[in-house]
Amino acid sequence: MKQILRAYLLISLLAAALFSMLSFGYGAGYVYLYWRDWQIQTNIWFLLILLALLSLTGQLIWLAAKRYLSREQRKRENIFSFSKLHPYEQLAVVWLLNAAQDQRQFIQQAFSGSALLKGIMDARLYWMRQQYSDALAALNEASPMAFELAELQRIAVYLSQQDGEKALTHLEFLNQHELSPWLNNVSTAYAQRLTALWGQFALQFPWMYLRSTKYGHLDEAAKQAWLEQLLADFDQADPDGLQLLRERYEGLSGQIFSRSLKIKALWLKVLARMPEMSRAHEELAVHMLAQQFNQEVFYLWFQQQLLKQNPDYAEIEQHINAWESRYPALPVFSFAKWHVFEATGRRIEAQALLELYPDDALMSYLRIKSTLSGQDHLIKQLNLIFENNANFVEIKI
Repeated sequence: MKQILRAYLLISLLAAALFSMLSFGYGAGYVYLYWRDWQIQTNIWFLLILLALLSLTGQLIWLAAKRYLSREQRKRENIFSFSKLHPYEQLAVVWLLNAAQDQRQFIQQAFSGSALLKGIMDARLYWMRQQYSDALAALNEASPMAFELAELQRIAVYLSQQDGEKALTHLEFLNQHELSPWLNNVSTAYAQRLTALWGQFALQFPWMYLRSTKYGHLDEAAKQAWLEQLLADFDQADPDGLQLLRERYEGLSGQIFSRSLKIKALWLKVLARMPEMSRAHEELAVHMLAQQFNQEVFYLWFQQQLLKQNPDYAEIEQHINAWESRYPALPVFSFAKWHVFEATGRRIEAQALLELYPDDALMSYLRIKSTLSGQDHLIKQLNLIFENNANFVEIKI
């Protein structure tokens, strides 16, 4: 449609220029049409414009009719071969069925004439077949106009090669790169793809992710997965990684209190493994317990209090009583009070607590621990068994 309009506009301009030259000094001419009782007296310009409009209208009507008849014929036609489909229909089928791996030859052929996308499509097909060197070579030949798309594919290749350093470099660059104007209409999809790559990078390289210069790359699910992976790999942390983790938490401390309960709980477990962050750990735990009771959060707070050099048992008991009045009939408060009573020499009150909640796992743990009193090697084995189901919570008390 646009091509037809442009062609008519170009021909009209050339015709107007030609007749202007021929009419110079002779006037616009005279045209007289007579048919039955109709008479039209005008000049040559009106006749030319009328003929052009009639020609354009006729061609547009013919084009619309042709498309309609073709579409109706396609509805009635039986398709027995993929090759009989129109190219855009073939591409749609490949996209709907995610069949790029099976139809890579067709895709390469379809984009062979595209100077903009040929290199990127070739690279993606190589990447799907795990031919990473060929994929990078194809990306080096990609059009500069498709720079952002090539970079997204390049990052995917580096992640597949487990090359975190290069992946981080290119992710950081794209994060501050201004999007090309021709991609503005798909800017949301571009941002989602970039976010997904950040999430994949954080999951593969949880400690290296801390070296990123800005925050906020991850969505909620990716943040949760990253923190869980960080906890799983915590024993692999080096001093530089721990320093970056402290800096990251301090940089996010103003935002973490507004995060979801799952994210805050995971951060709390991370802080529990960093003795120098005990104050931040306590603040976050108290904040979470003021909003909603969570047994794991309470246990982490309680354990952190007992591990202090000089625990303030009176203040600890005061906190427990305040929370118990707000969240009544929870076995974990009896579990905590038992430790306080034992530490302050109130053995009779501690023993009475062991009679409560016979089916609770924590109280059963205490009953076994009390029976094994003095047998430290058995208590250590008991702690190891209990930790296997504690979801990253270490038993230190």
